[in-house]
Parts: sequence; C-alpha cells; structure tokens
Amino acid sequence: MSEPAFPTTQAELFLSGPAGRIETVVDLPEPDEARTGVAIVCHPHPVHGGTMHNKVVTMIGRALRELGLATVRFNFRGTGQSEGEYDEGRGETLDLLAVAEWVQRQRPDDALWLAGFSFGAYVSLLAARHLPVKQMISVAPPAGRWDFSAVLAPTCPWLVIQGEDDDVVDPQAVFAWVESMDEAPTLVRMPETGHFFHRRLMDLRGAIKNGVRANLPPARA
Repeated sequence: MSEPAFPTTQAELFLSGPAGRIETVVDLPEPDEARTGVAIVCHPHPVHGGTMHNKVVTMIGRALRELGLATVRFNFRGTGQSEGEYDEGRGETLDLLAVAEWVQRQRPDDALWLAGFSFGAYVSLLAARHLPVKQMISVAPPAGRWDFSAVLAPTCPWLVIQGEDDDVVDPQAVFAWVESMDEAPTLVRMPETGHFFHRRLMDLRGAIKNGVRANLPPARA
C-alpha cells in the first residue's frame, strides 16, 4: 500500500506495519495555535479492552492539541481494524516504531513526542531508545506488573503521572521505580485517583499541560 501523506485536517487512515495495516487517527490543533511538533499517544492493554479511543488516551491527546501539537493515535496489532495478533509488548513496540517512522518521514522538521497510558506507557518507553524523542509522557506506567528491566530512562524531558489510588498498577511500585533512577522524571502524584482517572480527567489534562509547557516546540510559521 502507498504511504499516506500527513493530513491537513482530522483524518482516519491506515499505515503499513510489520504485522499488516495499522489503524490510525490524526488530530490537529487550531491553526493559529499550531506548533512544530507531533505527539504519538499509545493506548492501554488491548487484551483488556484498551484501544486508541480509551478516554484517558483521548484526554492526553486533547491536552497536547490544546498546547499546539498534532496528535497521532493508533490501534496496536489485533485491535480494532489493525491487523495482526497481540504480542505481549514486543510486536506492539514495532507497531509504534512504524508509526513514528512515518511521522518522521512526513514531518521531518517537527519535534517528536511520545505519550502512553498504562500498557501504552510501557510500549512507548521500550520504543523511546530508538527514536529522537523530545518529550516523554507516561501515565500510570505499569511498573511492578511488567518487566521494566529493558526500559531505559529517556534522556529527554519526561513527565510521569500516577494516581495514588490506582487499583490496577501499584502506585508504590511506580514511585519506587521513579526514585531508583539516577535522573528521575518529573513525577505528578494525583491523590484520590484510580487507574482510569474517573472524575479526574480534567485534572489529568491540567497536569499534562502544566508538566510539559516549558518544553513546547516553536510555533508553526
């Protein structure tokens, strides 16, 4: 299949991936607020119902678009209309790399940002070592549930947001993991907040915007 161009309006499209086509959605900021950056947002565990339409994923995308970035959401292999089968994070990392390489070919001068929620945070961290990422955002990274020994701390600015009442990811495991790093990321602890940020999505939006605003790329000419 021929490679689609980066759209100039909100669009649903299919990209070529290592397991077949990858279902993708591109959303754009308001033209007068646009900046020279693209953020790819990764969804939670597909076996447990995670898709690119997850409300936390869409809120992450909304927050970043309000800051002027274009956003790319996609379904991992075997999810929605993406081809292939679930691969325990390995193949999903290759899916993300394929999407990121398309973004880099289409927008070579734009800053590349990566964000992920839960399983998506894990996958985005695995992929980050292979990409020129300018900002990482990890929401409820599943430290303690997944083997993070292969995760290298990104060298770019990095924001971690974790609910203190998370009932899926152990918050204390996340806090201990963050504290174990030589150069710890910016950590935002959200009290009275569960894994899916019920009734706290607007707080999540604010935490993201406040946490990354200082690293925004320049305005688009």
